[in-house]
Amino acid sequence: MNTDQYLDVFLDESREHLQAVNDNILELEKQPENLELVQEIFRSAHTLKGMAATMGFEDIASLTHKMENVLDQIRNSKLAVTTEVIDIIFVAIEYLENMVNSISEGNDGKKDVSELVNRLERVEKGETVVAPTRSDQVTELAVTLEVEPTTQVKIDLDEFQMEIVQQAKEQGFSVYQITVTLTEECILKGARAYMVFEILEKKGEIIKTIPTVEEIEEGSFNGQFSFVFVSKETEEDIKAPIFKVSEIEEVEINYFTSTPSPSTMEELKEEAKSKEKQATSAVSPSKDNSQPQESKHNASKTIRVNLERIDDLLNIFEEVVIDRGRLEVIADEIANTDLKETVEHLSRVSSEMQSLILSMRMVPIEQVFNRFPRMIRGLAKDLNKQINLEIIGADTELDRTVIDEIGDPLVHLIRNSVDHGIELPGVRSQAAKPEEGTIKLRAYHSGNHVFIEIEDDGAGINRDKVQAKAIEKGLVTKAHAETLSDDEIAQFILASGFSTADKVSDISGRGVGLDVVKNKIEALGGQINIETQSGKGSIFSIQLPLTLSIIATLLVKVQKETYAIPLSSIIETVLLEDSKIMYAHGKQVMDFRGKVIPLVSLSDVFQVPREEEVDNPYHAIVVVKKGDKVTGLIVDSFIGQKEVVLKALGSYLKDVFAISGATILGDGEVALIIDPNALIK
Repeated sequence: MNTDQYLDVFLDESREHLQAVNDNILELEKQPENLELVQEIFRSAHTLKGMAATMGFEDIASLTHKMENVLDQIRNSKLAVTTEVIDIIFVAIEYLENMVNSISEGNDGKKDVSELVNRLERVEKGETVVAPTRSDQVTELAVTLEVEPTTQVKIDLDEFQMEIVQQAKEQGFSVYQITVTLTEECILKGARAYMVFEILEKKGEIIKTIPTVEEIEEGSFNGQFSFVFVSKETEEDIKAPIFKVSEIEEVEINYFTSTPSPSTMEELKEEAKSKEKQATSAVSPSKDNSQPQESKHNASKTIRVNLERIDDLLNIFEEVVIDRGRLEVIADEIANTDLKETVEHLSRVSSEMQSLILSMRMVPIEQVFNRFPRMIRGLAKDLNKQINLEIIGADTELDRTVIDEIGDPLVHLIRNSVDHGIELPGVRSQAAKPEEGTIKLRAYHSGNHVFIEIEDDGAGINRDKVQAKAIEKGLVTKAHAETLSDDEIAQFILASGFSTADKVSDISGRGVGLDVVKNKIEALGGQINIETQSGKGSIFSIQLPLTLSIIATLLVKVQKETYAIPLSSIIETVLLEDSKIMYAHGKQVMDFRGKVIPLVSLSDVFQVPREEEVDNPYHAIVVVKKGDKVTGLIVDSFIGQKEVVLKALGSYLKDVFAISGATILGDGEVALIIDPNALIK
């Protein structure tokens, strides 16, 4: 059987469980006595192991199993939580992340984990182990089952379960022992067992299973499982729906001599006492009888939808917007009241639909922030620094396309703060600072933008060093540099090839500088600014559009062509008298609030064919900015503001100068969206 259909679900859930393990391990290091955290970590690791085994990724299952054993020792107070234990678990997490990423790239996910497994075993044996490990028990049970693969195993019930059996009989229930045998070629044994249990729980209650629920979840059995089942249904009514599950070879049903408990959770609690089984899994063959409807309801609140489907939906919806615009024109021409009211209602509904579709693309920036606590822990150890990371506003939402692109720039900025910003503990003590430095990573909404700030309480940016380097590279004259503020001088570290590192390190300062970060952020339609105070620290502030899918623009006319200019880049619009256009070095300029700024004609840039010249004493100017640079764009007329959906031009037109994309207007006309950053001089 092909498991490709389950691969996307496996990858998504694996990443979620790995992130949960990562977060809880970091917390456990701060609260080593908190066994609830250990239980959460064990639960996530156990589920991941079961999924990997089911999918046939043996290296992931093997490594996770050994990590489980170490966690089992901790939760049973046989192993203390130390830095060394945390370190080895983090190494295991990194291995697992690499293997999951390898699978997502189309590889087999195999990795030599033997050395790491040996290290985990040594950690596990660091304390005296009295009781046998759970893995030994599983192995013994598997061997027992292989001896008698085709006969029903004996299922023993404890006194409590026997008491309930008697009560069930008195109430007219029948008690069966059912043995299900799967075909030899069945790969997803755990999944098939789960499907059987899902069918039967609608007809009665499962009391006890052999193998255990845990082993069935993992698929670590020989293709046959037995269980005690209480129901008022006949044997035939029970057997028929089971055979509807594929890859079922045989179903054997006999009357059981005693009856199971109506609550499977009670049975699980009994097993937990005898086998120290604390973990639960996402694939559970039985549920608590007191809350079955609530569980099903909760499970149905969220579904996974491929981002490409949402993009397709958005593209189809654009056709609706075009037709809506045509209907509005037709309604105005016909002047029919009923038609007008219907079109107005359609406009309101379609606007709400558009907002809803776009909101489906929004995801919390937490997905990016989650990677940084572990990264900073590792960097701090490498640099012998003490650093505390504070994350604020992780629930702030951004468009998925922005989320995918912003991760690397943030990594670069944070590594820069750790390496160059935060001082060594001894240096901080001499400066009357706490030995532990603090980096604050915060995100928040402001208008149609999202701001991400990386703030540190380190030494700040060395003005003299940056200024000297800027003068050396010819970025500024010495006289002009003296007039600039500390923040303005700090902006030079974002220049191409600018680096003040005394030596190249693996952390930062590779000679590339932060210009790569700046270019990436500007490519996303954002900008970056720096605030710094000597001896007190720095703040790197990134401003990003809320979404790349829909942007607010100003529509303008150039001859008969329509262009859209993003409002985020516009300072204001101006009607400039022809006589006020000046020239400097043969180029057109204008006086804008006491500052001379260059003028750029869109008609010349895009070589728009000129129609008959109209004698107009005024020029329409759109003043745009990029950082501290300002330029005026000459257009023929302003149309008005419009929120438009940005569409790529495709592979054939991907490198068109000063054009970032296109949009389809309500009347069906295509308008090109201008990239002001490319036009600013």
